[in-house]
Amino acid sequence: MITDSFDDKTPAKINPEIKENSPKVDACIVTFSHVIEEFVTANYDCEKIANLYSATGITPLYRIRSGGKVFALFKTFIGAPACVALLEDTLAEIKTDKYVVFGGCGCLDREIAHGKVIVPSAAYRDEGTSYHYAPAADYIEIQNCKTVDSFMKENGIPSVMGKTWTTDSFYRETEGNIQKRKADGCISVEMECAALQAMCAFRGLKLYMFFTSGDLLDAPKWDTRRKANDNTGTQHDTGHFDIALALAEYIA
Repeated sequence: MITDSFDDKTPAKINPEIKENSPKVDACIVTFSHVIEEFVTANYDCEKIANLYSATGITPLYRIRSGGKVFALFKTFIGAPACVALLEDTLAEIKTDKYVVFGGCGCLDREIAHGKVIVPSAAYRDEGTSYHYAPAADYIEIQNCKTVDSFMKENGIPSVMGKTWTTDSFYRETEGNIQKRKADGCISVEMECAALQAMCAFRGLKLYMFFTSGDLLDAPKWDTRRKANDNTGTQHDTGHFDIALALAEYIA
């Protein structure tokens, strides 16, 4: 069973290999948005320092400089297995223990405005990847949520902290499961948080994560809450990269 998959008693056949000459960075920023990636490479002191390889193609890993600090940045895939695997791959290319990850989420509470920042405090493990990195449990605590929440408050960024639901199947967010997760106190649904926290805890890394409140599931019908070709208040909103960069400077 999936709940029996965690094994910390025997070695893995494949492990990320740390390179002695890998550059040190103050933190690594991870986005899911191609719009954000294009914005950063066009507007910041940015250079490609490595490629992350997979059968689907090359993922560039960048180095950017801001506020007297040096950060890495890459655009990851959607979904826990690929997202975690790419983050594992960065361990061979850069030296850091801090990862700032931001992306969009579905909203389970109609009172949370579109585009508002959500800080996950715990994640319901309705995916498979986390069970290979942490013992089985319904939820995993997000270790640095209070730091992220404090950053938002200190900088006057409207935000809300609460539980999230990490699922593997976007098209199987059924009404029954939505109601169960809401009853648990979940305010968002996404596809990576639980797995990223499990992997980071296993590898001794520090995860700092926030979401952009996007489409609404707490309604009679699914509501995208966005106009065509308008990125305002979505995960493609470049203002949310500004938040991620400021958070990286804050934790560094």
